[in-house]
Amino acid sequence: MAIASKILCMQSTQTQLLRLSQGQLNLLERCPRQFQHTYLEQLNSPADPEHEERQTLGSRFHLLMQQREMGLPIETFLQEDAQLQSWMTAFAKAAPEILTPAPGSQTFRESEHYRTLQVQDYLLTVIYDLLIADNQQAQILDWKTYPKPPHKRKLEQNWQTRLYLYVLAETSDYLPENISMTYWFVQTEGQPQSIRFNYNTIQHQQTTKKLNQLLSQLTYWTQRYHKGEPFPQEQEGSRACDYCQYTTRCNRSPASSEALLTAKSPTTVDTKLLNLASIQEVTL
Repeated sequence: MAIASKILCMQSTQTQLLRLSQGQLNLLERCPRQFQHTYLEQLNSPADPEHEERQTLGSRFHLLMQQREMGLPIETFLQEDAQLQSWMTAFAKAAPEILTPAPGSQTFRESEHYRTLQVQDYLLTVIYDLLIADNQQAQILDWKTYPKPPHKRKLEQNWQTRLYLYVLAETSDYLPENISMTYWFVQTEGQPQSIRFNYNTIQHQQTTKKLNQLLSQLTYWTQRYHKGEPFPQEQEGSRACDYCQYTTRCNRSPASSEALLTAKSPTTVDTKLLNLASIQEVTL
């Protein structure tokens, strides 16, 4: 079967559906009430300048990798930004096979590859930083530009990992066993580090079950919300509340002073739940 046929087997829908990204699924699973405040009520918090600066640099690296994959010149990018040049040089040494595929190899490659999948009344949306596929297997690559990689187990349970693998299996002809996802952390000390996840049918079935349960809960909570009942909230004393900007609104005790000193302001939300045209990288 042709590579394009295996890759481009994508589902579409003509009805208006609620769009959900991996970031929203993570927040919904962590604290439904925070999801309500952030996405249904559009309550924003002041942006953290330091966080915005890191996010801008991360976005520039993603753009750099996208332009390179498209065959566009990147020399100006590198000359103007020593940090980007350092990351690119280190990554080229660590993973030359990604940047320079073997001559004559018949593979499908696309940066910022966009995919959607309808599950229940929701349109799940993913954007792969780079998708590489041939007749046997498909690889999802994701660039991360924050310095410390999370524990592999934590990353495995994150909805970015689960959703990205799940959607590709559901929208292509590849078996789960022939799909993988690799995170590349380019800012780590020394050379860039990677964490790879190989998918399988059992994981796919588990994700199917968990995803449908979570979306069914969202439907129920949303219906109750429109009748005046708020989404469930975390138990008093939950660690999630230490890093949440809605503790006062939720009648929760103030976070510990240590937590307040180390907490990061959440990214300002400037998109609506019904229309997420772009999905930014989020810290896992």
